[in-house]
Amino acid sequence: MTQVLDRPVHGRLFFEQVIRENLDLGRPDEVQLIFQRRINRRTPGRFRIRILTQGVTPSLHVYYKNTRIKQYHKEQRALRTETTINNTYDFGIGKRLHNLPKLREIGFRANRRLLEVERVSYDCILAEETFQQINGPVERAGQRASGLRFADPRIHALWHALILFRLLPKGFRRADLRNHLADLCGHNPETLGQGAITYQLRRLRLHGMIERLPNTHCYHVTETGLRAALFFTRAYNRLLRPGLAAALPGHRATPTGLKQAFDKIDARLTASINELALAA
Repeated sequence: MTQVLDRPVHGRLFFEQVIRENLDLGRPDEVQLIFQRRINRRTPGRFRIRILTQGVTPSLHVYYKNTRIKQYHKEQRALRTETTINNTYDFGIGKRLHNLPKLREIGFRANRRLLEVERVSYDCILAEETFQQINGPVERAGQRASGLRFADPRIHALWHALILFRLLPKGFRRADLRNHLADLCGHNPETLGQGAITYQLRRLRLHGMIERLPNTHCYHVTETGLRAALFFTRAYNRLLRPGLAAALPGHRATPTGLKQAFDKIDARLTASINELALAA
């Protein structure tokens, strides 16, 4: 299976990033997903991954019994994925010629599953870039706006407002944003100036979170805006705040699994430090 890259100049960099994100592909739990074969302690063979990068064309090798998937950057222009089955009995298939279509199907599916795993991992790389873009300043058509910084109280209120405005079929206006931000921040709407609301609208628009409806003074929350708002608000409300309360000392008297785990880590680190100090 060969996938030709539309930008060959960045092909090797892309492939090396994919390799870096998939160093655990040789683990039995990953191998059995790729080949759709159950693996237990009695399964013969070594389940491993081998990566060659130095002085050669980068290549990735995943092993299952006598079968190997080899993936490499071909001629600096394409990503080549090959599955070699050296023993058909590894998949419960005989060696007669009429079994060839079954073996081809097994190899094709293994290639597809490997590529799907790598696609998911590479999407995480892209998501990291998107996260940094949202948190950092942006410039479009000569206009600049600051980032939508995660966990900033004012930005957190903006995210909550976007979730609410997504339900409005005709969009929202400047006054709607002003009133809701005031309520979420515990302020009087009169204390929020028109310039401050215009700044927030421009920041959301330049980041692609809202769009202005043609020939109106109304705005529409984009699909990206809704999903970013849902993710950031829930990550902050349901994970960050309660997680920190459970993990940090003196913030939670009731023992929880997370607090006990951090207490064990702290005790182990303290013991290690003391041991090193005595040894020195």
